[in-house]
Amino acid sequence: MPSISVVIITLNEEKNIRRCLESVKDIADEIVVVDSLSTDQTKNICLEFGAKFIEQPFLGYIEQKNFALNQAGNDYVFSLDADEAADEILRNKIKILKQHPFEFDGYSMNRCTNYCGKWIRHGTWYPDTKLRLINRKKSKWAGTNPHDKIEMEKGTRIKHLPGDILHYTYYTIEEHIAQMNKFTSIQAKAMYEQGKKSSVLKLIVNPAFAFVSGYLLKGGFLDGSKGLIIARTVAYQTFLKYAKLLQLNKAANR
Repeated sequence: MPSISVVIITLNEEKNIRRCLESVKDIADEIVVVDSLSTDQTKNICLEFGAKFIEQPFLGYIEQKNFALNQAGNDYVFSLDADEAADEILRNKIKILKQHPFEFDGYSMNRCTNYCGKWIRHGTWYPDTKLRLINRKKSKWAGTNPHDKIEMEKGTRIKHLPGDILHYTYYTIEEHIAQMNKFTSIQAKAMYEQGKKSSVLKLIVNPAFAFVSGYLLKGGFLDGSKGLIIARTVAYQTFLKYAKLLQLNKAANR
């Protein structure tokens, strides 16, 4: 029977981490938590579940997750964020998978987000497919901070699993806006370092397209008022990202 390491990165996640750990305690042969020096009860909660708790100053989202991946004792790793949890369908499927040697190098699943108390099932936020159960020897975290993603080696095989990762995201709109401001600054800096350019045209076209795509083309309107709020904030996030990038571009040319 193959073994699985569940790997999580944390920073002051006492509000979320117990739910996350409860959801994986029956499928994890090892739980590894890499913590960015939390000052709340995160460590104590993790130790209750017998987690291997490693304190590591934050290296960046992608860098921290690759560090955490390397701490796992098993080849197959199920990677979760602290504000995520595996639903019952996904847990049961992983239990069945573990009864035989894994046939695939990676397994993807959908992620369903809870936004201010409502589950979002349309728009740009669902199905939000994620590759999270992986052979760590054939994969790594990549992407552009803060939006990380797993990249597999060429020739690897991936299968999609039923069930959802439940994502308990923002509890209030204020929290969403504050995080959006933080993330767009990180995104703009990463894009600038990659040599990307912004323009006034991108400030107009890209946010408009983001709203139309999420709210109309992908059915965000079916999620009611929360769907409208999400579509508008995604458009505004797109605007902020390119506005901050434009500012960096102009500062470099002075």
